[in-house]
Amino acid sequence: MIQRGRSYRVLRELLCGLVRFLVGAYPSGDMPPAHRQTLYFANHTSHLDTLVILAALKLRARSRVRPVAARDYWCKTNGRRWVAEKILNVVFIDRQRATGGDPLAPVRQALEEGASLIFFPEGTRGDQELPGAFKSGLYRLAQEFPAMNLAPVYLENLHRILPKGALLPLPLINKVHFGPVLARVDDESKEDFLARAHEAVTRLSPGH
Repeated sequence: MIQRGRSYRVLRELLCGLVRFLVGAYPSGDMPPAHRQTLYFANHTSHLDTLVILAALKLRARSRVRPVAARDYWCKTNGRRWVAEKILNVVFIDRQRATGGDPLAPVRQALEEGASLIFFPEGTRGDQELPGAFKSGLYRLAQEFPAMNLAPVYLENLHRILPKGALLPLPLINKVHFGPVLARVDDESKEDFLARAHEAVTRLSPGH
């Protein structure tokens, strides 16, 4: 786990402040307790998603959370990689693996070290209001870390504010909707768990 110095934490807070200024990132609903290890799972429609969730969290929660993000995007340029490693403290996963291995291995390591995580179960960005199907990674992590809080999050308007291909955000307001922690159900199948987790995010969408 990368240890960030005070200067990098200050830069992170400045970046979160800029995000709040540009798009709002207004929190709505009840966040889980900041002292509990939490996996925040959300819909994924924009490159701003990670920053918006970070900006909406309270400082204590933000100080221990690490975003899970694709190595191929965040390491494409030296600038992106520097921001990801030094400021955001990203957990990289490999979506395009040339060899075998489990892409969730670094995520498990971060959880074992006590970090909370921001996780996008769709695996890739969509361009719709509601999330697409969730992949199995969320189920696997939930099974392996039963004491961890699972917090659904819905990001409102980001598919309009910064759609695929856009370079600058549109002047719309974003809200970050936090739902109740997902209850654990004994002996629940993977399919039932993923459907229930998907519904927990979907129902946070205004007007749904």
